[in-house]
Amino acid sequence: MANAPQVISANSFVLPKRPNPVLSFVRQQPMGAVSFIVIAIMMFAGLFPQLVAPYDPLSINFSSILAAPSWDHWLGTDAFGRDILSRIIYGSRTALVIGFASSLMGSTIGAVLGIASAYFGGRVDNWIQRFVDILLAFPIIVLALVVVAALRKTVVYGVDVNLVIAIAIPIVPRVARVVRAAALSVNVMPYIDAARAAGYSDMRIIFRHMAPNVVAPFLIMFTAFIAQAILLEASLSFLGLGVTEPTAAWGLMLSGNAADFFREAPWMIIFPGVAISLAVFAFNLFGDSLRDYLDPRFKT
Repeated sequence: MANAPQVISANSFVLPKRPNPVLSFVRQQPMGAVSFIVIAIMMFAGLFPQLVAPYDPLSINFSSILAAPSWDHWLGTDAFGRDILSRIIYGSRTALVIGFASSLMGSTIGAVLGIASAYFGGRVDNWIQRFVDILLAFPIIVLALVVVAALRKTVVYGVDVNLVIAIAIPIVPRVARVVRAAALSVNVMPYIDAARAAGYSDMRIIFRHMAPNVVAPFLIMFTAFIAQAILLEASLSFLGLGVTEPTAAWGLMLSGNAADFFREAPWMIIFPGVAISLAVFAFNLFGDSLRDYLDPRFKT
């Protein structure tokens, strides 16, 4: 007697569960997770400083001028009696807004130029790359100084738009080079040739086939250049070309009276400097961790 055919139920097939990307990132990049926690704390302080700061950052108290760190003022006060901790907390909003805005603007423009350069090639690639070479010939801080000095101060919703543009411009060529390299490897793929043979328009090929494949390097560069933008904003404010008084800004806290009283009140320089260093370190570390996580060559 022939054996009866076995009936296999559909329920017997169990598809493997896809790992949670957040948990996978935490397991593979623990230092990146720590840096993200630091960034999240900074973002919360920047979004809701009134809930965290113990004092008004603009409140002047002549009875507490140059007060040393104490229970009343954990990080001391400056030459006007303003609480340094409160000004650092409110300064995180200035740093993050300008950092995110300038990095997003510069990275987006650089990605557009990089994709266009790789896809069209020929004269378009040549002209774009020569423009990129000109921008790369200037050091980042020098190019930002030239742009911010040439533009007139324009404030929109409390943000100096020209300062954002001045910081974004040095980011453009560096992102354009990285994205172009990634887009060149995509441009030689068979499915790009198939899309051209099928008669698809250039815009459809770029947005549906090329742009999604360069998202990873774009996100990595965007995250990394937030740190560069925060450092540039602090440098320009320190030189008097960025944020101006009485706005709370980390670079501004290091200039002026802080330089005059650094012997009597070293906390006026130490704590804002620590805030800048911590922010730059956190974003750089998170960018490196994100690169290692997204790059398949680093997968084990």
